[in-house]
Amino acid sequence: MKWYLYDWGGLNVWIFHLINNIHNGFIDSIMLAATAAASHHLFPWYLAILSLIATRAIARTSNGQADTNTLLWISTISVFSVAYLADGWLLGVVKPFFDFPRPPLALPIETVYIIGEAEYHHSLPSGHASFAILIAASIWPLFVFPWQKYVAVFFVVLVGISRISLGAHFPSDVIAGWITCWLIVILVRSIINRFVYLNVYYSSVNRVP
Repeated sequence: MKWYLYDWGGLNVWIFHLINNIHNGFIDSIMLAATAAASHHLFPWYLAILSLIATRAIARTSNGQADTNTLLWISTISVFSVAYLADGWLLGVVKPFFDFPRPPLALPIETVYIIGEAEYHHSLPSGHASFAILIAASIWPLFVFPWQKYVAVFFVVLVGISRISLGAHFPSDVIAGWITCWLIVILVRSIINRFVYLNVYYSSVNRVP
């Protein structure tokens, strides 16, 4: 089963080497920056920035749209926060359970280009990849212009490539991180939106004329 679902019949390692073998000073600096931007330790900073932008956006909203805009921003912040907790819990369970080896342990060390500190265990799924898609998927409903969505997708893909380029993960780990966290965001958003709009509905029904 692992041969098909994780190794992809050898394609997983082939793609890893294809990406991991491309290096120069400029590319390496971009990869390091992309990985740093998707560190879970930055969650408080992203939450603070999102909250400040939300405050600014709500304050500039006209009275006729204030309620709708406020709900959108609050639900987005809630999705980002709750999904972060759920994703962190899932990573804490799944990584040790599977305990898949990372490239420096699974492959001959001389065939892996490593930048930074080498890691050897808990490869599946990639935490950086999952956090990148957590950011993009959580704020997706806020995007108004197509270029904003393109930037978000580019960020997610760049982070995933960076984990392979730096020798930290296989492509399967990255894709697993994307899929699991994307599903978490969808589930959390559906629950929160249902809760929010049900409250709005019942408030309007029970409002005294």
